[in-house]
Amino acid sequence: MIVLALDTSTPAVTAGIVRVDDFATLAQRVTVDSRAHAERLTPNVVAALADAGLTMADLDGVVVGCGPGPFTGLRAGMASGAAYGHALGIPVHGVCSLDAIGVLTAGETLVVTDARRREVYWARYRDGVRTDGPAVHAPADVEAGPARAVAGSPQHAALFELPYAEPEYPTPAGLVRAVPDWTAEPAPLVALYLRRPDAKPLAARA
Repeated sequence: MIVLALDTSTPAVTAGIVRVDDFATLAQRVTVDSRAHAERLTPNVVAALADAGLTMADLDGVVVGCGPGPFTGLRAGMASGAAYGHALGIPVHGVCSLDAIGVLTAGETLVVTDARRREVYWARYRDGVRTDGPAVHAPADVEAGPARAVAGSPQHAALFELPYAEPEYPTPAGLVRAVPDWTAEPAPLVALYLRRPDAKPLAARA
């Protein structure tokens, strides 16, 4: 089973081709630019397919990171994933983007990513399985708990004075591993914003 893995929950615009049977990444293209999610995602998908020697017709499914992350970034990835699935008639699975990092960690690990506003998105994991979160708080309000390492954003991980563990961003293989059951009917995609958007309608401002 060959799937397309997408994530735009962090500054990394990620597209990869992964074989589900052994979680092998056949190709990936990643552009780190927090302002280029919409511009770079489709070119990265096309390039990853070309690198793998495949076409859209070879895909059996799509997995997309659903955050937590900023509204604009998540919208680009989730809308693209849904569009590919609809056009190709293949299932689209959504996963927590923090899980795509945490699933590749060992032991007790805290995963943090930049939430802006001097806050972090976070979740705790034990041997790759989420035990708490996701949530958004100021770093000072996040308890590392039993964590012995911090994965995700290096500059934010440093605030917890624990050893750093990769990966920094959700990876294609991590996204695929985060899907609990590839044979199950996928649930509707739901974005994990965890807080209200900065933009407000005129009625709300009034």
